[in-house]
Amino acid sequence: MDIGGWLRSLGLERYEQAFRENEIDLRVLPELTADDLKELGVAAIGHRRLLLKAIADLAAGAGRAAAEDVPAASRANATVEAERRQLTVMFCDLVGSTPLSTRFDPEDLREIVGAYHRCVTDTVGRFGGFVAKYMGDGVLVYFGYPEAHEDDAERAVRAGLAVIDAVGRLATPEPLNVRIGIATGLVVVGDLIGAGAAQERGVVGQTPNLAARMQELAPPGSVVIAEGTRRLIGDLFELCDLGAVPVKGFAAPVPIWQVLRPSAVESRFEALRAGDLTPLVGRQEDLDLLLCRWQRAAVGEGQVVLLSGEPGIGKSRLTAALRERLENEPHTRLRYFCSPHRQDSALHPFIAHLER
Repeated sequence: MDIGGWLRSLGLERYEQAFRENEIDLRVLPELTADDLKELGVAAIGHRRLLLKAIADLAAGAGRAAAEDVPAASRANATVEAERRQLTVMFCDLVGSTPLSTRFDPEDLREIVGAYHRCVTDTVGRFGGFVAKYMGDGVLVYFGYPEAHEDDAERAVRAGLAVIDAVGRLATPEPLNVRIGIATGLVVVGDLIGAGAAQERGVVGQTPNLAARMQELAPPGSVVIAEGTRRLIGDLFELCDLGAVPVKGFAAPVPIWQVLRPSAVESRFEALRAGDLTPLVGRQEDLDLLLCRWQRAAVGEGQVVLLSGEPGIGKSRLTAALRERLENEPHTRLRYFCSPHRQDSALHPFIAHLER
């Protein structure tokens, strides 16, 4: 089979010309990465994942003969090490899928569910979510694996709200609706479970079970979160306290919240650190430099200060200290927040400022 036949077997013959123009053949396939596929014009996340899986299967088939010559002890030692990490898990479920199956032909239903799956995959991908598994009309998504971010809980909640909006706007024969549950906690992730096409990375811990229960308790068209997620998102969202409810498999009632919408707070720093701030320690030299620049600006010498650095080193805390020192002095404060979740809009900071 040549490259064209291989692509046709996957239903992706539209990319054959791009592969041939770049001299990609079956020998080169195992070396391709996700970035290479983007350069080849494979824009859809679903198509890239399908191609990468097919490439992995092709490489595995080619390596089976060689693997037979490897001693059993060596193969046993070639295991992937599991790791302990904090994970935010999202369960997304299509509301009313059973009635849909009675009203539509199986092929039509397949198209509807496929459009729903693609919509969820594309939406959570924008927020750094990893689709771990499709379960019929359900989708299991990880935030924090394989790549972790400092704001995975926030990303998951924003992705949940975005999924509800995006699924509701799908052009399907009937309007679709979803319910979403989110939980955050410690898990052990990385063990390989199953074999072949059914193989997946196992996640051990109560977090996936809790997220599944949150989804079951969520009203249609809503996101419900558990306590661990609520602590991490601070005041970034407006929530409705649904109280502590009995949850199957948990000894005590579990507090849950329904996410209504993003809050109107102007500062993510303030939203995540409600209440009094701890004293600023060891940053007096930095604060003195900012105050010096302010004093020059106040007498007519225009000044610009760029404060940059890795997340978590205290940039926002330092600017909060400067704001406290200038509280009684006349000044105008303009705030523009760039969001990693809104990279599709260069003017988003200005739009958000005008909205506020």
